[in-house]
Amino acid sequence: MEHKKSLAFLPVGEKAKVLSVENSGDMKRRLQDLGVIKGTDISCILDSISGDIKVYLIRGAYIAIRKSDAELIFLK
Repeated sequence: MEHKKSLAFLPVGEKAKVLSVENSGDMKRRLQDLGVIKGTDISCILDSISGDIKVYLIRGAYIAIRKSDAELIFLK
């Protein structure tokens, strides 16, 4: 059984692969459009002071994702 780690807890400077996206509806579609799909490499670049938003590098683009949305993206 694979251990699932949430994107919200990926430390700055670390890299991982997307295992699954469990967001629903429009948010899931938006994340997929931005390249957050199974097997994609993702790196955490910056953490906001409030801790509510982090910036990730996904397929050469910098994407800001709220913690509540990142908690539903799982990594391996």
